[in-house]
Amino acid sequence: MMKVVILCGGRGMRLNEETEFRPKPLIPVGGRPILWHIMKTYAHYGFRDFVLCLGYRGDMIREYFLNYEAMSNDFTIRLGQRYSISYDDAHSEQDFHVTLADTGLETMTGGRIKRVEKYIGGDTFMVTYGDGVADIDIGALVDFHRQHGRLATLTAVHPFSRFGILTMDNNSAVLHFAEKPQVEEWVSAGFFVFNRGVFDYLSGDDCFLEREPLERLAHEGQLMAYKHEGFFYAMDTYRDYKFLNEMWDSGRTPWKVW
Repeated sequence: MMKVVILCGGRGMRLNEETEFRPKPLIPVGGRPILWHIMKTYAHYGFRDFVLCLGYRGDMIREYFLNYEAMSNDFTIRLGQRYSISYDDAHSEQDFHVTLADTGLETMTGGRIKRVEKYIGGDTFMVTYGDGVADIDIGALVDFHRQHGRLATLTAVHPFSRFGILTMDNNSAVLHFAEKPQVEEWVSAGFFVFNRGVFDYLSGDDCFLEREPLERLAHEGQLMAYKHEGFFYAMDTYRDYKFLNEMWDSGRTPWKVW
């Protein structure tokens, strides 16, 4: 089964209100870690084999998965020398296979991917960040990658503006105001698909995926963009955290494809 590598090791300094106490991938949206939402999206398209690149407060992510069954099910426990535990429900995350790999506290994104090379058995694998949700059709993304035959695919999206956008007349009267609209430019949202040859572009722990590796792949004609016209939002700041939770509370959850 194709592996999904999720980058979970950064400090998330711009979200210090939350990341002072926990790693960004565990910050909740609708009561569940944003990491859980990302994994559920991949699982919806049949990709349930994950490799999590841990770093900052990685022990908390380990504890989350070690305690997942007890925290996600009703269960009956027998104490004492005949200790046993039985779970009374079956959550929908059946058959998730999760490898939790320590990739270092200060390692950069490319270095983290390089460190988990030993866990990638197939010719093709996926990579994304542990802080962005989207309604991307993962199956179509993989098909696009296979059809073009290059080494790497990134997902390009129209980002939401961080500010309200104004339209004014010559007298400075505001004719139109839009809070956080999507803009026309394309940016990378992660949701990468890579062939194993990409490992040759990654070096040591100080390797930023987004710099020399992707720049070199683009220069050599080995990088393609899958254009996603739908929803994507990354949790970079406390305002983003509030925005995503407000969306969840209001029932506007376009990324909830499962």
